[in-house]
Amino acid sequence: MTGPTTAMVLAAGLGTRMRPLTDDRPKALVDVGGKALIDHMLDRLAEVGVTRVVVNVHAFADRLEAHLKGRRDLDVLISDERGERLETGGGLKRARPLLGEAPILVANIDSVWTEGATPALRGLTRAWSPDRMDDLLLVVPLTASIGLDTPGDFFRDAEGRLTHRGAAPAAPLAYMGAHMLKPQIIDAWPDGAHGIFPHWMAMAARGRLHGAVMDGFWMHVGDPAARAAAEAHLAAQSSGKKGR
Repeated sequence: MTGPTTAMVLAAGLGTRMRPLTDDRPKALVDVGGKALIDHMLDRLAEVGVTRVVVNVHAFADRLEAHLKGRRDLDVLISDERGERLETGGGLKRARPLLGEAPILVANIDSVWTEGATPALRGLTRAWSPDRMDDLLLVVPLTASIGLDTPGDFFRDAEGRLTHRGAAPAAPLAYMGAHMLKPQIIDAWPDGAHGIFPHWMAMAARGRLHGAVMDGFWMHVGDPAARAAAEAHLAAQSSGKKGR
């Protein structure tokens, strides 16, 4: 099966935890290692065959749109949320007419990673099985990540099904900001601002929420300290490659 050619990149957040770096720009345009966060993600998507990307915009929307016009390798469509912040679930519902009917990738803009033997998004798309799942989350062991401020999100069984940590003090896997789903699932979601987490929990209860474990090292870039840690890791990786 060929991978998805359409993706949605969620870029409408206010980026309050990233201040003061977001005082004059959206979080999507904060640089990490000399490249804007959104370009880190768009480059990864293009590498796995995505040609069409829907990006939602809110804070500093004009500046983000102007930046995206510089991408010549992707057909970029804007889902306008200037009037209200819709959160993840509401943002996907607003963008639904732009997403088509084939399975899509959905990605945050605060995830940066270095690849392992299998590229992360390639591993995600290869694990997709629509007969068994409605949504497939890319997850990563906590031991292969930095910048995360939670004790993990999910447990994964032998069949790849995910269950949330719930009342457990910790879980071994974290959601790392990318997933693959059937866009038709979004049709039943309500309009207006709401998160995606309750939808995931409903899927998990039906055994339809699955996870693909990332092969690589993930950096969650949620605040200036996490950005500095990510830049240090990327610099060390680059130095190591040059030294070989």
